[in-house]
Amino acid sequence: MSSPAEDAAERRPVVFRVSPLVILVALTLVVCATPFAFGAPFLWLIYLVPVGIIVWTVRVRTTVDGESVAVRRVLGGRRVPWTQISSLRLRDRGRVSAVLTDGAELPLPAVHIRDLPQLAAASGGRLRPGWRVT
Repeated sequence: MSSPAEDAAERRPVVFRVSPLVILVALTLVVCATPFAFGAPFLWLIYLVPVGIIVWTVRVRTTVDGESVAVRRVLGGRRVPWTQISSLRLRDRGRVSAVLTDGAELPLPAVHIRDLPQLAAASGGRLRPGWRVT
């Protein structure tokens, strides 16, 4: 029989990412923007929009394990231990945020309400059915 510490070590972190289909949308935008991109000086800068979308899609994610929640954004990121999270807040359009013990709110990118069961399983028992969700 294994100890809880060994069980936590065996669990792999769960990564919530933006759908890779967004990259297909960005590439379609490149194709559609091409006729306009060379129509006037500096209009080629329109290509920065799909490049930004691709960078955002590849970079942004939320990683959850039994010890902490790690949020990565385009620039920077933050790792918060479960002990500093007091509750989860369900926001508009199905988004989820972690409410920290100091009252600050940490949006969890790419985590939706439908992902709550997977989030609870990845938390290693820290997120349980009686836990406060606002």
